Amino acid sequence: MNEIPPLDRNAIRPGGLWRVEVVPEAGSTNTELIARSREGAPEGTVLVTEHQTAGKGRLGRGFTTPPGVALTFSLLVRPEVPSEQLGWVSPLMGLAAVAGVRRTTGLDTRLKWPNDLLVGETKLAGILAEADFSDPSHPAIVVGMGLNVSQTRDELPVETATSLRAEGAHTLRETLLVAVLEEFERRYTTWKFADEYRDVCVTIGRRVRVHLPGGTFLDGTATGVDDQARLLVAGRALSAGDVVHVRPGE
Repeated sequence: MNEIPPLDRNAIRPGGLWRVEVVPEAGSTNTELIARSREGAPEGTVLVTEHQTAGKGRLGRGFTTPPGVALTFSLLVRPEVPSEQLGWVSPLMGLAAVAGVRRTTGLDTRLKWPNDLLVGETKLAGILAEADFSDPSHPAIVVGMGLNVSQTRDELPVETATSLRAEGAHTLRETLLVAVLEEFERRYTTWKFADEYRDVCVTIGRRVRVHLPGGTFLDGTATGVDDQARLLVAGRALSAGDVVHVRPGE
């Protein structure tokens, strides 16, 4: 496994909203930050780890990240928006990741709904958001991301995954984290990013198969993303599901 230098906390200075903590190891940064949210952690808390041992994906999937090869972190926000708009926080993280990667590496990244970061059809990063409604008047959202940085193609777990290194792109994890946080905050403070998201979401206009909670699936063309960040397929508005892009002829 090719390792890169440990994160330099002194090089992570995004300013603004953010308070960043770096830890050597965590089971799941999302789980830890949700617990802190319930204890009153302030908006803007960011937890970064060198090694995530029990990461969580969509639909209950688990994963682990080897030490030092990825940018793995979660952030906590308490959006002052109507409840039906809270579903945009996760796509917002995806949009910030697109902007951050493009800004620091020049790599052309796009999104698969709701928030998978893609290079072509291969996955560079995954994102998961979780809500804390322990204070119903001020709900919190924790959104985490794991972005592959230094793995070679042989070191990636599946053929559908990629990394910055595998794509010939290079940047320090500290630089990338600061860029993503700054791009997130710039859009978060205005809450005007839905059209930008639709512009970089390559799912829109594609034939898709959506694997839904409960083991069912839906085939159709993704015609758009509505004002609540739901994917529109075959006359339905989907707030959750695992999307597969169907290649022509399949």
